Amino acid sequence: MTTPEAFREALLDAGLLVDGGIAGVYHRSFGYESIVRGVQAYVSAPARDESFLQLALPPVQALSTLEISGYVSSFPNLMGLISSFAGTEKEVSALVDETEGGGDWRVRMTPTDVALCSAACHGLYPLLVGTTVPSEGRRYEVHAWCFRHEPSPDPARMQSFRMHEFVYVGTPSGAEAHRQAWIARATELLEGLGLSLDVVPANDPFFGRTGRLLASNQRTKELKYELVAPISSESPGAISSGNYHEDHFGSAFGLRADGEVAHSACFAFGLDRISLALLYRHGLDLEAWPADVLRRLPAILDAGVRATT
Repeated sequence: MTTPEAFREALLDAGLLVDGGIAGVYHRSFGYESIVRGVQAYVSAPARDESFLQLALPPVQALSTLEISGYVSSFPNLMGLISSFAGTEKEVSALVDETEGGGDWRVRMTPTDVALCSAACHGLYPLLVGTTVPSEGRRYEVHAWCFRHEPSPDPARMQSFRMHEFVYVGTPSGAEAHRQAWIARATELLEGLGLSLDVVPANDPFFGRTGRLLASNQRTKELKYELVAPISSESPGAISSGNYHEDHFGSAFGLRADGEVAHSACFAFGLDRISLALLYRHGLDLEAWPADVLRRLPAILDAGVRATT
């Protein structure tokens, strides 16, 4: 059985990933990126004839988004905040001296009002603050680089990764229907790439004692399902998830639908984890992948596959 550490070394030796110097941080080869681009186009294609507003969201977001969404209290251990130097010209000299002398220059940095993106859909809700959505709801397709502070030698635990999501904001019945439809659609799509999947009830990794209660409630009410598959070892991990938020974001951001607080749901494709699962399943020689998989992901061969050097 391949361990995550052994799979990581194989990816590095093949040149698909390059060690970024910090656990869970990697540089990606063009060949690896061709897999990610192929998967993104593949999962996006079924929605082309549907009324999704498409947005590519940046890897940073307003700090207030973390606060309003409840992320600060639920996942403080995963957050990434951005600090910058806000001192005077005179204080720059002191900072330089401390840096060159091996001192802790970080104490001179000041928190900004910007944070790293935690989940692709989170940057969407502030755009809708105080709005009333139509009775049929609104649907969005969003893509973003995300960050979670989970340093690990397991390549499936990247600190910086991509998520592609399909989000619904509207009525409770619409939100549940959206999630269930995308669970079924995603299962068919990913099994079409040769992945062996299970759909299992799950919970988010809430922090602390209160978090354990939230996680238990999430499982009891079946608010979250994960599509799991082997990613970096035979032990399966989540590569996609379907989430029903109830009125959490509707209440937080003042969203209404059909005269009530809006409910929301999202289905998230973890593009990096899916790409790793494909490499684990089909091997590191991309040109030797099954012809049917390459036909579904033409971006791989279009890129020339110069990763394995």
